[in-house]
Amino acid sequence: MVASQTDSEARDRPPSDVGSRSLRAWPGKRGKSGARIIRELSARNSTLWTLGVLVILVLVLSLVTQNFFSKQGWTVTSIATTELLLLAIGETYVIVAGGVDLSVGAVLGFAGMSSAWVMEHLLASSLGPTLVIVIGLAIALAAGAIFGIFNAIAITRLSLTPLIVTLGTLGVAEGSTQLLNKGQEISALPPQLSTLGNKLLADGWIAVPVALTAVVAVAAWVVLSKTRFGRRTHAIGSNTQAALRTGINVRRHLTVIYMFSGVIAGLAGFVATSQLGVATVSAGTGDELNAIVAVIIGGASLYGGRGSIAGTVIGALIVAVLETGLIVAKVNSAWQLIAVGLILIGALVVDRQRVRAARAA
Repeated sequence: MVASQTDSEARDRPPSDVGSRSLRAWPGKRGKSGARIIRELSARNSTLWTLGVLVILVLVLSLVTQNFFSKQGWTVTSIATTELLLLAIGETYVIVAGGVDLSVGAVLGFAGMSSAWVMEHLLASSLGPTLVIVIGLAIALAAGAIFGIFNAIAITRLSLTPLIVTLGTLGVAEGSTQLLNKGQEISALPPQLSTLGNKLLADGWIAVPVALTAVVAVAAWVVLSKTRFGRRTHAIGSNTQAALRTGINVRRHLTVIYMFSGVIAGLAGFVATSQLGVATVSAGTGDELNAIVAVIIGGASLYGGRGSIAGTVIGALIVAVLETGLIVAKVNSAWQLIAVGLILIGALVVDRQRVRAARAA
């Protein structure tokens, strides 16, 4: 067995074309209960519903806080979104394929620390700062790729559960980060790195990391929604056994997906280091939860087979807006954790309603 999914689990998954089936089932039916109408609407228009939540949240926070709906507020929020959104993009592919990656936050931390460690030691060499930064970026991406390949081998070759494998990888990455520089932060980095990570474009509206994240998001959207790779990703998440019978190399495909998740976590680690100008052992801690929350809020299903980058972008913005808004409003950080947790539970409830609507259709 290639993936850790049984035939019964595959049969219990919702179909990948939930929206189209709901559309076919909508006309001409009478006597529907309010709950069923809500289920069908949520199944068909999840991205619009999520966008509506984001708009309402922004309006509310702009009313209760000062300068939230301004250039400064947008800059702070967009910069805070970059790290989360990068992780969520990789997580989207994994979840659509029917898996989960709990290691992305820890991999971010290790990639950022290993990259900074190499750049610190290269500063004393004859290499120029630009080349040192490029090497640091390559190290961060390579570190993420190694963890991604490790996850893929354990899941596809050993048929282990993604949840347990990536939870173990989380521990390995966190421990490795602690050992790399004896638990100390690294601040002796090329000054050009921090300048690049905080440079503003378009008259101060867009930071360089935000522009980079936007490019990555657009590319990821094209691949997931417009290419054969994206269609195969949805097919594997909807029904692994059916995907195997159609000739899809599920093992190889999942390997690419988990490696991509690791690489993009490595990129997020490098971006975080460039923004802070320092690498810390706490970087990325807990970010895996927020990344999963963003993906689920964006309309993806933990059952696999459904999800979109557009929805993930909106979901990440909701999480970032909520967190930065509560900080500006001087709300206790404990309430921030409670709010994110409640949003996750609410998103799971909506996901269950989508599954029921799909089965009823």
